[in-house]
Amino acid sequence: MPSITKKHNKNSFSFKITVSCGYDEAYRKKRHYKVWKAPEGWSEQRAEREAQRIAFEFEKAIKQGYQPDNRKTFAEYAAYVIDLKEHTGTKHSTIQLYMHLCERILPAIGHIKLTELRPNHLNKLYISLQEDCTKHTLDNARAKVDLGVLIKEHKWSRAKVARLAHLNGVTITTACRGQVIRKTSADAIAAALKLPTARLFDIIHNTDHLAVKTVLQHHRFISTVLSQAEKEMLVPYNAASRATLPRAKKKPINYFQPKDIQRIIQALESEPLKWKTITHLFIVTGARRGEIMGLKWHNVHLDERYIKIEDNLRYSKARGIYVETPKTEEIRFVAIPEETAELLREYRAEQEKLRELNGDRWQNNEGFLFTRDDGRVMHPDSPTAWLTKFSRRHDLPHVNPHAFRHTVASVLIANHTDVVTVSRQLGHSNVTTTETYYAHLIEESRVRAGECIADVMLRGYDGKGEKLSS
Repeated sequence: MPSITKKHNKNSFSFKITVSCGYDEAYRKKRHYKVWKAPEGWSEQRAEREAQRIAFEFEKAIKQGYQPDNRKTFAEYAAYVIDLKEHTGTKHSTIQLYMHLCERILPAIGHIKLTELRPNHLNKLYISLQEDCTKHTLDNARAKVDLGVLIKEHKWSRAKVARLAHLNGVTITTACRGQVIRKTSADAIAAALKLPTARLFDIIHNTDHLAVKTVLQHHRFISTVLSQAEKEMLVPYNAASRATLPRAKKKPINYFQPKDIQRIIQALESEPLKWKTITHLFIVTGARRGEIMGLKWHNVHLDERYIKIEDNLRYSKARGIYVETPKTEEIRFVAIPEETAELLREYRAEQEKLRELNGDRWQNNEGFLFTRDDGRVMHPDSPTAWLTKFSRRHDLPHVNPHAFRHTVASVLIANHTDVVTVSRQLGHSNVTTTETYYAHLIEESRVRAGECIADVMLRGYDGKGEKLSS
């Protein structure tokens, strides 16, 4: 039976509950403690009844193996979970995301004990994230001095600045033209030039509120932490599973029409072969940006006409450019048409000539398809910057790598490709992901399929639009 000690305070009562359960290494009884304070205004009798109930629940939890008296705060336990995930193979990019999310989560709930964290704490946090938080981490910057002249004064090239700052050349060129870049990039450029950021750049603060999708990222991390606490029997349930989540508005998927793709392909004819090849692969595979930039020549099978996607090129401030497994961690094989295979043969010949010209200066020892002029691996973000300028140059709708991914999905679905094949082509973790993303396209395809059946079975057409003779 639990021991209950009552203390009379000025306007209420408090109770110290002690439960003995098992023995420690020195054969002393293990004691667990809980203090409960009755709300002001409660009668002594009512407070005692509630204390008895709480003591019973406390003892029950202890005997079931829970540790409801542990003193760990959410911040302490979150740090433990991140470390645990890192040591059990969670991707570096995911760990970086967790640490980034903690910057907003911990000031709000980090001090709360795990055992005292309730759904209402999380509900308040999610509302605060939507109403009060802004994307301060995504501040931008614009050069207020002539960076091109400054670089020349250092007797450096833009390529050298890019190398020292661990940025791609497009970012340096953008900054030199006085266009907006990320503040983090501005900090890196200033550090490379050994000058204060404030001397070189005007900072543009981004005051946009967090999107619901971002708030849900915070929720998923909190749920991950509390799920681990539940497994380790530190809490009786995952409070995040009982929180009320904001509802995200579905945005229309951005994909190209066939005529847009034809315009893009025509415009690529006047562009460098490397960029033509990169964009062509986006068009025909629907692969993610990092997956295309992470391709190596041993992944390309030109005679059999397929590529093997097993790497994902990433960048983080902590590690620079690095390779990890694809998002779903599954290797997949994607078929390519003969036109793509021929383009890759042409590009490989060009790269071989470039390698011979560089001689010992060539640095592509890992066999990456797409490299800088000296063989070093390209920054994984570089296609996004290049495609933005490409679309402006040719007066095209905004072109970005992910739009090609959506386009491939829409083409496959419109041509009645089964959802399992679409899911495998895109590298989704499961079919449900594909069905969720492309629900409206799948529904339209089903309607067309129903009409096709009706045409043949009920309306006397042959399935090709021709009326059958009677």
